[in-house]
Amino acid sequence: MLVTKETPTSPTSPGHVLAVLRAEGPLTRLELQERVGLSRVTLVERLDLLRRLGLVRQAGHRESSGGRRAEMLEVNDTGRTALVADLGQSHATLAVVDLRGTVFARDDHRLAVRHSPQEVVPMLLDAGKRLLERTGRADTLCAMALSVPGQIDHERGVTVAPPTMPDWNGTPLRRPFAEVFGVPVLLENDANALTLGDYYAMGRPDATLVGVKVGTGIGTGVVISGRIHRGESGSAGEIGHMRIEGSEQQCSCGRRGCVAASASGQALTRILRSTGVRTIADVVRRVDEGRGDAVRAAAEAGRLVGTVLATMVTIINPRYVRVGGAIGVLPPFLEALRRTVEANAHASALRSLDIEPSQLGENGAFVGLAGLVADEMLSPATVDALAAALPQS
Repeated sequence: MLVTKETPTSPTSPGHVLAVLRAEGPLTRLELQERVGLSRVTLVERLDLLRRLGLVRQAGHRESSGGRRAEMLEVNDTGRTALVADLGQSHATLAVVDLRGTVFARDDHRLAVRHSPQEVVPMLLDAGKRLLERTGRADTLCAMALSVPGQIDHERGVTVAPPTMPDWNGTPLRRPFAEVFGVPVLLENDANALTLGDYYAMGRPDATLVGVKVGTGIGTGVVISGRIHRGESGSAGEIGHMRIEGSEQQCSCGRRGCVAASASGQALTRILRSTGVRTIADVVRRVDEGRGDAVRAAAEAGRLVGTVLATMVTIINPRYVRVGGAIGVLPPFLEALRRTVEANAHASALRSLDIEPSQLGENGAFVGLAGLVADEMLSPATVDALAAALPQS
């Protein structure tokens, strides 16, 4: 069952009670009653429904100021399971997680340069089934979420793939996974998923966050007022294809001068090929070893990305910038990016701006996808629909 968050719900419904508990919990019954404005009897009824759905649990007791200690309640976001997958230009990784983002098992696959959906989708389906069997959590599976490069047609559940993945353009992704696993399937751009992961891990701050992912390609996500900003056609954050003045380097998109053509992991692999580099992992290893040519190339890439990011920072004026991806977290890249943004963004946009590497490492996309599933499956509309379908006790 997939219900959009915009579906109207009653402010006294079970879903609304759970939403308050998600936002402010753990809470005692009295604290929860005061916040939702329900009578004691009605609140008990709502909590009974939520317990039957496995969505509320005890979270200890409030310290007593005299008398019996009050029981604390919180949302049970660990009892349900999501299957998540991060698909890239050179990899596919699946994981079984709970709605808090805890990873129970993962499965990593290297992909051929020109992989096709006809080869990869069946592999992902089989790998997903094996992972669920291995963890023993198939019975608690409530949804699947998949992140991919490029844009997504969310209405039709198909990809609008980047030029580096031409065989994936227009590929239906929601349908095959929904048919096999029998649960709702959520799709998201990979940079958006990584940005959401940092946003959730930071405790959902009431601030604008820009996430930059620099791996094989370059992408950016923007979270405003707790929601990912995709833009009118889903292309918000495509800074990898902003032009660098004076550059004529051919880009995979067909144009010349795009920052991705000179500063992505794919570009660095090309730039350092004469030194024996063949993969992004080679680039990372050589930077870690302090090889001068690799360090200089990473720093120049950071400067180029920082140049276009400075414009984005000036326009959006975020509070936080988090940089991830195999290339994005390299110290020479990040330091050059930070210096360039500070030198080129508008002074008022730099006040209180916090630029740091993503702290989530290789699980960043999984945390973001788990949060997406949680926001959908624990939304008031979805919870109210589940409660309405419960048999009368």
